[in-house]
Amino acid sequence: MSTLIGLATGAFLAATILPFSSEVMLSAALTAGDFDPLLLIAVATAANTAGALVNWALGRWLLNWAGRRWFPFSRTQLDRAADRFNRYGVWSLLFAWVPIIGDPLTFAAGVLRVRLDLFLVLVALGKGARYALIGWVIGRASAAGGV
Repeated sequence: MSTLIGLATGAFLAATILPFSSEVMLSAALTAGDFDPLLLIAVATAANTAGALVNWALGRWLLNWAGRRWFPFSRTQLDRAADRFNRYGVWSLLFAWVPIIGDPLTFAAGVLRVRLDLFLVLVALGKGARYALIGWVIGRASAAGGV
């Protein structure tokens, strides 16, 4: 059970501005083989999506504090994320898992008032696909005797 809690915590924090690697945590949990891989992928996806939801909420309700020293995103990051978001639209949320640009993208979605249901579906699809790919790679490596 501690594996699931640790994975969920790490995946959640990795979707915020904190430097965590949920991919490493998921890989370790998959390699240990103590839980069903689909359960691990589902936990990581749900927790990482919930962390992205924090960014969306910050964008939706806390933008008036942007520019303060404690605020999690710089004006440059916000401008770049808004530019990408406006260029590619809501479909860019499928790439919310990408390091460095993903967090500001989810924040920009909140600022731009993307519907919560659409946000959750697109972010979960992108993040889930990434974790499923990691699961597939670890599974193939295990089957080949490499892990």
